[in-house]
Amino acid sequence: MTPGEIRRLYFIIRTFLTYGLDELIPKMRITLPLRLWRRLLFWLPNRHKDLSLGERLRLALQELGPVWIKFGQMLSTRRDLFPPAIADQLALLQDRVAPFDGHLAQQQIEKAMGDIPVETWFDDFAVEPLASASIAQVHTARLKDNGKEVVIKVIRPDILPVIKADIRLIYRLARWVPRLMPDGRRLRPTEVVREYEKTLMDELNLLREAANGIQLRRNFENSPMLYVPEVYSDYCSENMLVMERIYGIPVSDVAALEKNGTNMKLLAERGVQVFFTQVFRDSFFHADMHPGNIFVSYEHPENPQYIGIDCGIVGSLNKDDKRYLAENFIAFFNRDYRKVAELHVDSGWVPPDTNVEEFEFAIRTVCEPIFEKPLAEISFGHVLLNLFNTARRFNMEVQPQLVLLQKTLLYVEGVGRQLYPQLDLWKTAKPFLESWIKDQVGIPALVRAFKEKAPFWVEKMPELPELFYESLRQGRHLQHSMDKISRELHDNRVRQGQSRYLFGIGATLIISGTLLLINRPDWGMMPAWLMVGGIATWLVGWWRTT
Repeated sequence: MTPGEIRRLYFIIRTFLTYGLDELIPKMRITLPLRLWRRLLFWLPNRHKDLSLGERLRLALQELGPVWIKFGQMLSTRRDLFPPAIADQLALLQDRVAPFDGHLAQQQIEKAMGDIPVETWFDDFAVEPLASASIAQVHTARLKDNGKEVVIKVIRPDILPVIKADIRLIYRLARWVPRLMPDGRRLRPTEVVREYEKTLMDELNLLREAANGIQLRRNFENSPMLYVPEVYSDYCSENMLVMERIYGIPVSDVAALEKNGTNMKLLAERGVQVFFTQVFRDSFFHADMHPGNIFVSYEHPENPQYIGIDCGIVGSLNKDDKRYLAENFIAFFNRDYRKVAELHVDSGWVPPDTNVEEFEFAIRTVCEPIFEKPLAEISFGHVLLNLFNTARRFNMEVQPQLVLLQKTLLYVEGVGRQLYPQLDLWKTAKPFLESWIKDQVGIPALVRAFKEKAPFWVEKMPELPELFYESLRQGRHLQHSMDKISRELHDNRVRQGQSRYLFGIGATLIISGTLLLINRPDWGMMPAWLMVGGIATWLVGWWRTT
């Protein structure tokens, strides 16, 4: 470790101890030295004994800074790793941090634009930031070309070395988890950190966010449900993003929405429709839809429209995952647990040798009590959580795309019920899912598949005779090669048989010559000739094997 890493590690340990997070160390023989060492550090007592463990963990991560806050936010989506009391607290982590100097941000922008003064491209550039977060901060301006209002997102200077240093320390800590916790290997801590590292590095590349925003905007072009601000890609780089400035009501400000006359029931239902449209129609969904990234347009409150920003994290599902997921939802709400179990096996989410009867019984045991509630109160997100947690007992591997989906669904559901507590998520989603499945397996699916494949078939049709001739020629060539290999194997077997026969004769001659030499020395040269003949026979046998 470098001196800087040692200082940082000391700060992390001190923070953890002052928040009493040593309670997380399991009481096992292997952890005895750690617990004794903790007792010796009497000058670092727990200063927050009045708070719950989850609250102390959240506050400690906030004190440790941006990298650890982001790590805690990511962990909050992995509810298979923590009890609800801790996962709920981690979900409350906010990465609002003090802004850095606006003039330094201006220098970053000018550097990204090729060391050209900001006035060359923008008017009314605001040195004071509009918003600030752990990775980047946002400034407002006006495009000189067309006078449109924009926001400029710029990565914090020198953030990369800080992130890399903290990531290395997190990796070191993760390697200790399997040694300290009895269930540590199942938690796969190193894989969790690697997943976090990838997500964080993706967020540092604003060109990726720009591309995601352009794709999402195209998917919902002219949609009354969702508006995605325009990205001005000519001005974007890895460290800077320029996009249209939007004005809207934060989705969490229910009082302001009601004051504006918003149709809250329709707004809540549209949130569900937007989510399922992204997942099942487009297979491209905004995976960071927390309330801070969602606004509602001031215009047409009777026909409300969402505004989505910050597309740094997106998710996607392949065709098979989408079909299995939709059928899982429908089977679950029809209480067809056998179907749910079979779908998990068919999808490959659990091993093919899983006992379907036992799996069905486990799903029924966990999920049947959910239906004691009215259907409108059943949580889609917790349905997924229960299904995945049950499946993990049957060796289901972590599916990153499903983890992102589960997190997003919990966000959407939480926002929807905050806007309209009577929201029946299943009533809103079921027609969409049933229609989508029918569209995937019915005549429309066949027609669509034919249209998609027809150009390829038309292109390849003139080549069919040549392809047919080529396949016949290759078949004959393959048959010739197989015959040749078969003959060679037969010849090898014959030579090996002859060699074994000659080795046997040679051994017999050598043994006979040796016995005669010992017992009948009066026979003269006969024993010697027998031994020479045996050695010669061996040499011939060895030559036959080469």
